[in-house]
Formats: sequence, C-alpha cells, structure tokens
Amino acid sequence: MSELALEELSAVAAIYCGQGECEVLHVSETEGISFRIQTSVKGPLETDVLLKLLFSLPVSYPSTLPNISVYSEQLTRTQCMAVKERLLEEAKRHFSQPMVHELILWIQENLKYIVEQDETSACSARSTLSTKATTDNGVSTVLLHLDHMRAKEKYVKTVGKWCADLRITGRVMFMGKMIFILLQGDKSSIKEYLVLQKTSKVDVDSRGKKCKEKMISVLFETKAQADDRRFQTFEVKEYSTLDELQSEFEAVGLAELFTEFVLPQLK
Repeated sequence: MSELALEELSAVAAIYCGQGECEVLHVSETEGISFRIQTSVKGPLETDVLLKLLFSLPVSYPSTLPNISVYSEQLTRTQCMAVKERLLEEAKRHFSQPMVHELILWIQENLKYIVEQDETSACSARSTLSTKATTDNGVSTVLLHLDHMRAKEKYVKTVGKWCADLRITGRVMFMGKMIFILLQGDKSSIKEYLVLQKTSKVDVDSRGKKCKEKMISVLFETKAQADDRRFQTFEVKEYSTLDELQSEFEAVGLAELFTEFVLPQLK
C-alpha cells in the first residue's frame, strides 16, 4: 500500500475531524483504502448541500486515479453523476500527486456552477429526450416482493427519491408483514431502478448495520404501450385487509397481477 495514501488519509481525517465528517470504510494492503467524506457545500442560490464523497484509493495511488462516488439527498442522481464526472476530470490534473484534499476544496468552490450547468443542459434536452424515450423505450411495469424492511422510514424515502429521479410512478404497498412494490416507467428507468435496488445499502441487518437488499423477488415485468400508464404519482400505502389490497390492483386495471402473483405470496 502506498505510504502517500496512508499519509493523505491521516491528513484528511485530521482536517475533517467533526462527527461524521470522515469515516474510514476499508484499509487493505492488497485492495487499497476506502473512506467517506461528508461536507456541507454551497449549492445554487447559496443553499447548503450536504455532500457525501466516497474515495477508493487503489494500492498504486496516486499513480492510479482514485474511484469516486457522490451522494446527496439535496441533489438528483443525474446531478450527482455530473459532479462525479467533473471530479474525475479535475483528478486528472493532479495525476501522480496526492489529490483528495484538493478535490474536496475544488468541489466546495464549484458545486453550484456544476449543478446550475447541469440544470440548464437538462432543460434544453428534456423535450428531445422525452420524445425519444417514449418512441424507443416503451413503458415497463414491474411488481416486486420484499421479504422484510427493517429501516422502513429510510428505505421508503430512498425508494421515493429513486423514483422521482428516474420519473417512475407507482406504489409501495404494505399489508401486515407483506411488502410489494409496483412501479411503472420507461424501460431504461425501470432497469436502472432495479440495479439501484439490488446494489445500494438501502436497509439495515439484524445488528443495525447498513446492508444491500438481498431478499427481493421480481414477480412480474412487462412492456406496455406509451399511453398505458396506470399511475400519475408515486405513493406509499398501507392496507388493513386483503380486500383493500385487491381493490388497489383492480383500481389501476391490474387485477390479474393480484390473482396470479400476489395471492401465491400470501399462502
């Protein structure tokens, strides 16, 4: 492992020493170092944006660029991706030199400009992209079954944000211990949602440690016509009886899904 990487981690940890500001995730002689920095940055209109930056330094760092992940509840997933791309571009300017602190300072100064530029680009392209998605992508409906949801409030909030970012509508449905997620959106958006659902640490395990969703089943997925959208919004609903749950499926014209896929899960 590079001594420079260890020295830089020590220096960054000393600078970001407040509660939750720096969290070391992994240190390995063969895999390198991973740590998360949490910092408040000024966004558009001088709003405060809580930014979480995950740096993974390979064993050959800084001769090899770090991997960077970006997350913020105040930014959309598209905006987070734009921030990540700009950080990686900036990292190339510091190639072969310790760069993490420089990158943090750089994003603190430039976040609002990146987000504003991304919003401008998105507005100019939205009409074209929307038409293309409707023509080429089609609409997909997917029904998911979850075994459990320990961190319910956080889990549902995360799912809602994903759906908002990806323009997906539908329902998270609770009935007793049963949990179903019924979603509809462009095929590529549904595909991206499923990747997020299976690869993100969206829940906690029995010890309260963050974990990925491993107990999820895709019960049904199909492509529909562009004008066959059944939901206008994304909602979270709880049902007291089986009849109430069945009525929800019937109300959106998907009674056959309830009979063929939901009922077998209740036995």
